[in-house]
Amino acid sequence: MPTISIFQEDFSQLVGQPASMADIEQWMPLVKGEVKDTVHDTGEVRVELQDTNRPDLWCVEGIARQIRSVLAGNLKTYPFFCTRGRAKRQIQVMQGMETVRPYVAACASLGYPMTQDGLAQCIQTQEKLANAFGRNRETVSIGLYRLSSIAFPVTYGLVKPDEIRFTPLGFDEKMTPHEVLTVHPKGLEYGGIVAHHERLPLLWDTNGQVLSFPPIINSRELGEVQIGDTELLVEVTGTDLSMVILALNIFASNLADRGASIEPIDIVYPYETAMGKTVKTPCDMSNTQQVSFHAIEQALGMPLGQKAIQSALASYGYQVKSTRQGISVKLPAFRNDFMHVMDVAEDVAITRGYDSFSPIMPQTFTVGTLSEQEQTSDRLRDLLVGFGFQEIFSNILASRQEFVERMRLTDTEHESLVEIDNIMSLTYACLRPSILPCLLRVEALSPRVFYPHLLFEVGEVARVDEEANVGSRTVLSLAAISAHPGANFSEIHSYLDLLMYYMACPYELEPVSHPSYLDGRVGQIRCQGLMVGYIGEFHPEVLEAWQIDMPTSGFEFEITTSKS
Repeated sequence: MPTISIFQEDFSQLVGQPASMADIEQWMPLVKGEVKDTVHDTGEVRVELQDTNRPDLWCVEGIARQIRSVLAGNLKTYPFFCTRGRAKRQIQVMQGMETVRPYVAACASLGYPMTQDGLAQCIQTQEKLANAFGRNRETVSIGLYRLSSIAFPVTYGLVKPDEIRFTPLGFDEKMTPHEVLTVHPKGLEYGGIVAHHERLPLLWDTNGQVLSFPPIINSRELGEVQIGDTELLVEVTGTDLSMVILALNIFASNLADRGASIEPIDIVYPYETAMGKTVKTPCDMSNTQQVSFHAIEQALGMPLGQKAIQSALASYGYQVKSTRQGISVKLPAFRNDFMHVMDVAEDVAITRGYDSFSPIMPQTFTVGTLSEQEQTSDRLRDLLVGFGFQEIFSNILASRQEFVERMRLTDTEHESLVEIDNIMSLTYACLRPSILPCLLRVEALSPRVFYPHLLFEVGEVARVDEEANVGSRTVLSLAAISAHPGANFSEIHSYLDLLMYYMACPYELEPVSHPSYLDGRVGQIRCQGLMVGYIGEFHPEVLEAWQIDMPTSGFEFEITTSKS
């Protein structure tokens, strides 16, 4: 969860009234936060936030804004989100950016003299939004510049890696973008985002001055904001237009709360975006949603009444209007987390305070018990342990290499996987379609343990199923392997036969061909006419891929579909 530092004096000024530590702790539930630590000498307060859907709260300005809104009963307006006409300044996007880093948003901040606390909070917000919200700058990165030195229009375009030189932050000599990627610490850390492109993104003004090499580093000449600066340019680039604009909206609101006057900037694209070819930023992307009073009351478990619900939402920052069906609500421009009516109900509960709701005791008495499927699983575990097998507990996430490539399933009907979107690591990119690769991984790490090795696991696997509600289904599966010099089909078949006998589950084996097993040494397990799994001796190429030197055989079947 995001953890940020705020300073008590700075926080008090943003809230608009003195804030003691008791006040801060009392207000933290309004932002789903918790005070984790305090440094009395400096007034620093470490706050952990429990909501990853509210990046606007990952800063002292956002926390103060939410608290100030509740205390005042409404949120102040930000007129710069709805300005008309052409902006004074423009950023022109060059053709070709759509394939590299297509979107940019920007605004000018005027009249707020940057303070020590303000600069520290800007840097903290910049890092939190770019790293946590922007996925380590891949989808969102943010730059701050000294506006008075920039000649508009600014160009956002592509250059060759060695085409131009500028002085990056933290260095005294000029460098090319290629040198930044290979020498500068930020280039080494974030260079992988753009290094594979033949031409690299750059921001420069009409005089040819380089603003930054996004998403890597700002230039030292224009991108080194100092205390006392009163005119700033805020710029956000990224791969998702709504995320880019939301990040800018948050930054613009934060600077406005500190007393700055925000002036929008026109972004002119040579290609179509979801918001057209010319986009004035910052801008309000929020849509009005219809919400039922009954749904909110039902979710919270008590009749609150229309007036109380409207008052609670208004004080939490919503724009609220009555309709025949209930109410129409609209989030402020710096929020984009409305996915369901439950989100609105939660904000009503937060505003009123959870301690204002009376607990309701259960009206029925029930006794918990294990499901039939879990009882069957426990029975299978007892039997296999009795046969001499050792139980393994594995991670349900692994890589495509382990589930497909090492099992010889590439370009076959068995290679379908349930993959995770927006992965942080290729090591945990897929849900396992089978437990056997997990057992083989353990076997590969156990060559020095005395043989025979008898391993099993009972657990969930995910199968692609286009007819299922989410395109996949989860089933309970049992897998076992035997590894030793004499491991073969007959031995592992004897264990399966014994297991099915004690489970009173009739089954049949049907000869088939499977890429992971030796031909003639593999069978399909069928129960009551349904195919539930496979049994066989693993192919030498599978064992070689896992670096297993011992003959290994195994079986796996679905407990979900087997009848015991």
